[in-house]
Amino acid sequence: MGLVQAAKDTLESILNDQWREYFYCDTLPDDILVSKAKVKNKKNNKGADNVISDGSVVVVNEGQCMIIVEQGQVVDFCAQTGPYVFDSALEPSLLSGEMPDAETLKETFKAIGRRFSFGGSTGNDQRVYYFNIKEIKRNLFGTPQPIGFQVRDNEIGLSLSVKVPVNGSYSFKIVDPLLFYKNVSGNVSGDYRREEITGQMKDELVQALQPAISDLSKKGILHTEIPGYAYDVVKSLNENLKDLWRNERGIEVVSMNINPINISAAEEKMIQDQQLEWQKIKALKDPMAMLSYETRKRGDSWEAAAGNTATGSMMAFAGLDMAKQRTSDSSVSPALMQMMAANGMMQGNAPQNSAPQSSAPAAGSWKCSCGNVNTANFCTNCGAKKPEANAWKCSCGQTNTGNFCPNCGAGKPVSAGGIKCDKCGWEPENPADRPKFCPNCGDVIDGSDMK
Repeated sequence: MGLVQAAKDTLESILNDQWREYFYCDTLPDDILVSKAKVKNKKNNKGADNVISDGSVVVVNEGQCMIIVEQGQVVDFCAQTGPYVFDSALEPSLLSGEMPDAETLKETFKAIGRRFSFGGSTGNDQRVYYFNIKEIKRNLFGTPQPIGFQVRDNEIGLSLSVKVPVNGSYSFKIVDPLLFYKNVSGNVSGDYRREEITGQMKDELVQALQPAISDLSKKGILHTEIPGYAYDVVKSLNENLKDLWRNERGIEVVSMNINPINISAAEEKMIQDQQLEWQKIKALKDPMAMLSYETRKRGDSWEAAAGNTATGSMMAFAGLDMAKQRTSDSSVSPALMQMMAANGMMQGNAPQNSAPQSSAPAAGSWKCSCGNVNTANFCTNCGAKKPEANAWKCSCGQTNTGNFCPNCGAGKPVSAGGIKCDKCGWEPENPADRPKFCPNCGDVIDGSDMK
């Protein structure tokens, strides 16, 4: 029993024969995987449903594979587009067309089909089935619970187990219709729809997803990069599902779309902390990396100090000043300064063996009574407030900023450096001469005229 391809000019004459059955199937949508052929003839528009007589016409459309079944066994198949005439005296034609694994399909036929001798007659029950061999798209999947993923970064020695929820969509294709008929659809009376098997397929795919995702982890791929490796996941899935899907049902995964991966905030922080520690370790060998690390730590300490408003906004500002003092640009770690100098990165590209020099006091710095040098408004050692400008201490013990003491009325003492009129710039020849009025302009000589 075989098929003979009908030429276009002879097909019309064949169809004019009123007794000939005409087997066909309309375009199969994505939700129908298998459909039994519709039968009709010209005389009464209805042929025998389960008997194929000699000379019957069978049409195969694009994206379809047709099989002929007798008594539940496959006797011929065709995946090559066109009209064919059925001849019971021929051997099976086995027209695989452009099926991806044509040789495998023929081997499957030898294993499950039945070959007929020349001159064989039609059986009692014969059927024609059409299979949808297009790519079946938009099959949604999602892990019911996040699956384990080992975040690895060999460069920084990172190894952390996190939970990743994986979801998206995939497409599959029937690559061996004979296996699909034998082990899945069987002799259906009408259509075999996608939803009859995709529920089971989803559960099996999610189960096979765990080792597929683990394979990415072993390659050092981060969890955020998983969607970009969907092709690798498909290869791994087809390998893991080969026995169950390809060899048993004749189906394979074609493509997959994975949605962006999100892990918990706590797990994300653990990864960032380890990356920061690696940056610190790397800084021991790289001055620029150490500078970046210290800059980041400085910003973190400033943010924490400014956010501490438990004791009031004024103390928060004071804490911010103290944090800035401790992490000011002038307080770069000695180790970093030595490495920068050794690598010619200090100002003037100082040579490696040059002796370290003490840096000059920062502009606007002041020395507290406790001996600590500060640049902020409060002493970082004892918390004392920065003295106001032009302050002087009277003999009565009062600290003042004006020209006269408000406690006892004494005037601001003249410094030993002499005087200079702040109006006209006059200076006495003898620094010890201190008149009450400027002989040049008559202005009162007071504390503002002291040098």
